[in-house]
Amino acid sequence: MSHEALRFESCDAVPPEAAALVDAGLTEANAAAAPLHEVRPLACFARAADGAVVGGAVGRTWGECCELQQLWVVPARRGAGTGRELLRRFEAAARARGCRQVYLETFSFQAPGFYRREGYTTLNEIAGFGHGIVKYLLLRRLPLPRP
Repeated sequence: MSHEALRFESCDAVPPEAAALVDAGLTEANAAAAPLHEVRPLACFARAADGAVVGGAVGRTWGECCELQQLWVVPARRGAGTGRELLRRFEAAARARGCRQVYLETFSFQAPGFYRREGYTTLNEIAGFGHGIVKYLLLRRLPLPRP
């Protein structure tokens, strides 16, 4: 197929209608190729006595894999074990769904040290971001449930 009748462009600002078309097209192609209806959201939250969310772990599961997409704790509660407890509860919920591993991406200015202390290993790192920032892909194999 020739590209002669096409006009290619690069954009500094992404036109919303074009981005929506790309997203819809990719969603359709992915759904035709894989059973993405099996992907399930997973989240755990920590709440203060008044019900306010002070931390959360948000991700998704599919088969034996769980992706942790976001982990956040309010600044006043960081370093007090809230993040560790959220991570452990998130992993336990994933394990209850049959997941054998949890993976995530984090930047060097976020929490790679925290995840490594919690048993995650670095699968890959990508350097070259501004200011010497590195992006890491981390993985933790979940322990087998006790009989």
